[in-house]
Parts: sequence; C-alpha cells; structure tokens
Amino acid sequence: MPNRIRILGGLLLAAIAVSAPAVASVNRSPKPGGVYQLKPGVYVQNGVSCASAPNAAIRQYDGRGIGDAHSRACSARVLVRKGNRYTVEQSCIDAGAGPAPRVSQRQTVTVSDALTFTVRTRGPGTTYRYCPASMLPADLEGRVN
Repeated sequence: MPNRIRILGGLLLAAIAVSAPAVASVNRSPKPGGVYQLKPGVYVQNGVSCASAPNAAIRQYDGRGIGDAHSRACSARVLVRKGNRYTVEQSCIDAGAGPAPRVSQRQTVTVSDALTFTVRTRGPGTTYRYCPASMLPADLEGRVN
C-alpha cells in the first residue's frame, strides 16, 4: 500500500507539472559580440545610477565601437590586443546628430567581462557597466539595440 501511494503521489505531481503554465522570461537582448565581445547596449560609468545617468556618464556599444552622446557611427580598429586589453584607433562622427567631421582617437579598452569595460584615452581610465533597458530612463530605452 505505501508503494502505491508513492506511485500515485508521483503521478499527481507529474500531472501538475505538465499542466501548469510555464512562467519564464525570455532574454531577447543581443548576445555579447563585436570587436570587444561586449553585450551591445547602453553602459553607465561605475558609481552612477542607470536610471539617472547624465550624458557624460553614458556610453553605447554597438559591436563596432563605443560612442557617447556627442558622437555616432563609431568604429574601432584593433591595433594591438593583449588578453583582454585592446589598443584601438577609434573613428567617430563628431556629433550626436547632423553633419560633422569624422575624428579618430587612440584608446585602450580593457574588458573585464561581457558587461564591464574600462576605457583610457589619457590619464586614468573610466569603468562602465552594462545597464539593461528596464533600468534606463524612457528617453534612453530606444537607444538600446
């Protein structure tokens, strides 16, 4: 009799599991990739809230380069790579919108993981971390790939 109860209990649990609706969120955001193997999207300077970051603390990675509020269409050309550290020549259109010249700048980018990087142009570097769209203010959500 105890074995029969165990079997019936097991069948009941299996029936509940099969008939219960699956509740899971699917992450549809882009996977890490591109020149730095980072997750494409918006990054915010360490120590600054994703929800209220000023333009100066925001960077956007699109797989080709790292832009800011005052540049677009950035493209990084890797000159030297040593492990997770890249020395690049990055070229960007020098305006957030409208006609502007393309400018180039040498940078060192160190990728800690797929969600964190440090960029150094001159002097000490600045570290940025990925911010999911759900944590960004409404005006930035549209900039997320």
